[in-house]
Amino acid sequence: MLEILLIFTLALTPTLVSLWKLGQTERRVGARLLAVRQSTSFRRVPAASDSTELYNPVLIGEPLGDATCRFNAKSALIRCAVNPNGPCEGCRHYQKREYN
Repeated sequence: MLEILLIFTLALTPTLVSLWKLGQTERRVGARLLAVRQSTSFRRVPAASDSTELYNPVLIGEPLGDATCRFNAKSALIRCAVNPNGPCEGCRHYQKREYN
């Protein structure tokens, strides 16, 4: 009976130690995330007052592609959803953007 109890204890020890260390790590990471969230102020971007869309070229880079196209992604990384690599000149998917 003592041998079975010893084997059972030895079998469970690594699992229990792992769970204990995992709990310590989760508490430590959770405390760091909470500190970052409390120290960082998140700004809300104001909504555009008219139908034109605002962007900050300093933060996101200069947008690629033709700004008058409906499919323009307004991104510094890709041109559009239809033809991401371009070129925009002569693209058969071009549709003029409509501002409501």
